[in-house]
Amino acid sequence: MKTIAFTDFRRRASGFITEVEHGETIVLIRRGKPVAEVIPFSDKFRTPSWKQQGIRLQIPGSDLSSAIIEERETNK
Repeated sequence: MKTIAFTDFRRRASGFITEVEHGETIVLIRRGKPVAEVIPFSDKFRTPSWKQQGIRLQIPGSDLSSAIIEERETNK
């Protein structure tokens, strides 16, 4: 992670964006305080995880809840 003054970023934005494309994260500082974080783009940010389809667990020939109940009963 790199920390850069905002004025420096403005002057050399193209070079810094190239670094971000290669995986670098940049924190922009204005008057000594962080104001922004420039991170590489990721498709993960398009759809929140709570909206993504979950994993479907299946056991051929049986439903999962029956398999769990059976497992619990045999391990008493």
